Amino acid sequence: MALEDLFRNVTKRFNDDTTAEHEPMFKCPRCQQSVPESQFQEQGKVCPNCNYHARLTAAERLRITADKNSFTEYDAGMHSADPLHFPDYAQKIERSQTQTGMRDAVITGECTIKGSRTVLIIMDSHFMMASMGSVVGEKITRAFETATEKGLPVVAFTASGGARMQEGILSLMQMAKTSGAVARHSEAGLLYLTVMTDPTTGGVTASFASLGDIILAEPKVLIGFAGRRVIEGTIRQRLPDNFQLAEFVQEKGFVDMIVERRTMRSTLSHLLKLHGYERENG
Repeated sequence: MALEDLFRNVTKRFNDDTTAEHEPMFKCPRCQQSVPESQFQEQGKVCPNCNYHARLTAAERLRITADKNSFTEYDAGMHSADPLHFPDYAQKIERSQTQTGMRDAVITGECTIKGSRTVLIIMDSHFMMASMGSVVGEKITRAFETATEKGLPVVAFTASGGARMQEGILSLMQMAKTSGAVARHSEAGLLYLTVMTDPTTGGVTASFASLGDIILAEPKVLIGFAGRRVIEGTIRQRLPDNFQLAEFVQEKGFVDMIVERRTMRSTLSHLLKLHGYERENG
């Protein structure tokens, strides 16, 4: 019996060592440290060494934000046209759809967050860097309009490289359209929470992303309008190293609170309840 126990212990140790040896590793792009991929995933794609918050897909963000089985998607079938017949645009859309499983760069819908019903908007930088074209703008506008009709708050996770150049002026028009929908939602006395994730830039920053009643951000995410080189070339000055990072933007009063991913869901729930959006069952 003792020999059998010894054999089991040796076998287990050998198998554990083999698993550890061959486990995929994640190398953090910020601190360059490597950690087991499983540990990185368990931490919500946050580096345990330097707190780097990696970009999430819309599905991953939804899974850690909404209550289980509570999400009902809006406008799921909406997809982009090619109004300018821009070269290769249709092919790029098709590739992004295949790679991400999404129709376009945003999902919208209704869910509960720890029991509080809300309209949820999640942009996904994996789809053409979440550039805002006519579909993205229309889905976001409709989400705010539905929230206004139903008397619901809105929580928006923003991430974008800006306007979608392949749609020209139609893309730029989404800035005014989404901002108008936010204004009507605000006039109805309803709450809008923005959560800026990496990166939130360009026309999205210059429109609905900056109009939240409370603006949150994940640590060290990029927030801005024009790029660093463009600004430095224009003003002919060197900008601070932390320019356009969430912490710098918070110092200037643009972001209200920086919230780590592990506490984001609880923070959103707390803010919703503070503003009177209690659990559906009371």
